[in-house]
Amino acid sequence: MPRIAICAPARPITPDDAAAVTALAANVPGIELLFHPQCFLQAGHFAGSDVQRLAAFLECAGDPAFDAIWFARGGYGSNRIAEAAIAKLGEAARGKIYLGYSDTGYLLGALYRAGIGIPVHAPMPGDIRREGGAEAVRRTLGWLAGDHIGAESTQDGHPRAAFNLTTLAMLCGTPLMPDLSGHVVLVEEVSEHLYAVDRLFFHVTAHLHGIAGLRLGRIGDVPENDVDFGADEEAIARDWCARTGIPYLGRADIGHDIDNKIVAFGLEGPPPNH
Repeated sequence: MPRIAICAPARPITPDDAAAVTALAANVPGIELLFHPQCFLQAGHFAGSDVQRLAAFLECAGDPAFDAIWFARGGYGSNRIAEAAIAKLGEAARGKIYLGYSDTGYLLGALYRAGIGIPVHAPMPGDIRREGGAEAVRRTLGWLAGDHIGAESTQDGHPRAAFNLTTLAMLCGTPLMPDLSGHVVLVEEVSEHLYAVDRLFFHVTAHLHGIAGLRLGRIGDVPENDVDFGADEEAIARDWCARTGIPYLGRADIGHDIDNKIVAFGLEGPPPNH
């Protein structure tokens, strides 16, 4: 039976969120969830101080009783603890699955760089707040129980990694950035003007030489600008890939929405059966 610990390296969730997710998990055979109390702390923007968030992650990752660590919610904050977390992880952390997306991509990228566990881009408990978000949460629960129907399907034999575009841009050039040579990189974004998306691609593509290609997920909730940018998100991605010699491989089924699909980093095999 997979035992999953949930901690919040960025922003908090509420006990009501946890109760709703626990109720969903009760209908997925073979899944056991444990929400760390740190998930419900509040320190300004964050789910507790940097020290508290780091301690909770290390406690969960270091406990051999758990098979997976599921990040509660994105927001902002994972980058503030990621480097210290990697330096302090022990042997028990290496056999685990780590699941999240958005801001928690800082930790997923850092874990992948360090060769610790299996990082997985996947919906989080906090998605329960979205309209229709129960389906997104069920997708991750099902994957953890061994059902891979919720996995993103555009596999082509290359190792893969998936990131929010802003998160990936901030990772580039830092000690957390993994080597993505030979990978197909999937990116998505939300709530950014198209000129900002263009600017992010300018930066990211300069750091992705040697990848096998790029796939574009959904660019959601684009704010209206006073002047039309003149190109949509796919034209932007194609342009910067062409400028930098990166193969553009089409669309990917990921995004900041309830249809967000699951991408295991590396060469994806069948879902885990612990």
